[in-house]
Amino acid sequence: MSFNKIDINKLFYSFITIHVILWTLVPALTNNNLPLDTIEALAWGSNLDWGFNKHPPGSAFFLEFFYQIFGPQDWAYYLLSQIFVAIAFVVVFKFAEELFKNKTLSLISVLLLEGIYFYNFTTPEFNVNVCQLPFWALCGHYSWKLFDKQDLNVKDCFWLGVFAAIGFLSKYLFIYLLLAIDTLFFYVIFITKYKKFDFKYLISLEVFIVLLVPHLIWLTNNDYITITYGLARTGLENSNLLDHIIYPLTFLGKQLVTLIPFFVMSFFLVKKFRFKVFPKDKKLLFLVFINLVPIGLMFLTSVLTGSKIRTMWMTPFYLFSGVLIVYLFQAQINLKKLNGFISTFLILFTFSLFAYAYVSITETEKRTDYPGKEIAMKVQYVWSKNHKEPINVVLGDEWVAGNLSYHLESRPVWEGLITKDKLSLLSKFTCIDNICVGNR
Repeated sequence: MSFNKIDINKLFYSFITIHVILWTLVPALTNNNLPLDTIEALAWGSNLDWGFNKHPPGSAFFLEFFYQIFGPQDWAYYLLSQIFVAIAFVVVFKFAEELFKNKTLSLISVLLLEGIYFYNFTTPEFNVNVCQLPFWALCGHYSWKLFDKQDLNVKDCFWLGVFAAIGFLSKYLFIYLLLAIDTLFFYVIFITKYKKFDFKYLISLEVFIVLLVPHLIWLTNNDYITITYGLARTGLENSNLLDHIIYPLTFLGKQLVTLIPFFVMSFFLVKKFRFKVFPKDKKLLFLVFINLVPIGLMFLTSVLTGSKIRTMWMTPFYLFSGVLIVYLFQAQINLKKLNGFISTFLILFTFSLFAYAYVSITETEKRTDYPGKEIAMKVQYVWSKNHKEPINVVLGDEWVAGNLSYHLESRPVWEGLITKDKLSLLSKFTCIDNICVGNR
């Protein structure tokens, strides 16, 4: 198959549209309830703040924005996830187009991402990992604009700072990309002196810090609870000497397994896996820094601290991996013979959809099988028998109480776990098992 006679833009946006539609419909039709992370963030969103006990506020903000538009419609939050994935894909496509000056290679760079399950199978659950995707891509793209041009554009510096801040406010691990970008610019400015230092670079840093100030104040006032939670998830407190070896090797092994379908697609794309590296290849330098350096820093973190790196944390790290592979082997890609690549792409694209649907339908003990709507109806019935006022507060853990906050028509505010102090602030309340609902 050849793309020569095909409008690449139409083909790309058709692919994006199909991806969004199918990955919205399949989970909407096969799941009975929203996934855990989505419900948790919706619970936080009902009581928006500049941070929460587990994460910064980014994911909760976007979910609450959608809730104000669509209410408790599950499909809307699957759509939100796919919008974030689609934006990331579009940005990667635009970035690749600037790099290659070839739309076909740009399209292939994005299609390769369908070989990584972070960008299909896991995307229906809108969480902090998915929330990072468009901002990770945008930071990479705007960093390239600053790297590629000798004369800096103030707008590019400003938007880089904005997207970096939103990405960091989605999840702290976004800092690994920012460290890689900072290291790159330090290298080309002060080591190789390929670029000259310009005070305009500081605009990005200033915008980034200004946008983070409210969250940093919240963090200080709440005893750095999100950082404490993140460190606890790594198992750092209980680490021993062997963990400094076992966990990094486990991390690398899981990454290789995750990328197997991606490598299979690459095998059908490239005739021979050979490439030449030119010492002054600035494009390759940039691609190495935004692809490999963040992963290397994550590996180094595990080596130095003996911490366990969870696989899903790597969700945004591979967004530019397709661009890197295509750039390295572009001379070995025959654009007139892509039948094997296209067939593999279609098989993986279809398989991931059917696999998700099969797991969703056949496994009945998942969070997405939780009868959240039915429980909300029962709680509302019990409450309405004794009270005329609407439920406007719900107490309990994020999952059970969060489901009530989401499903009840009055959209009660989730205010955390049940305590005597919180109950004393309610004029009326009813407690059922491990949740309490009430009215101020």
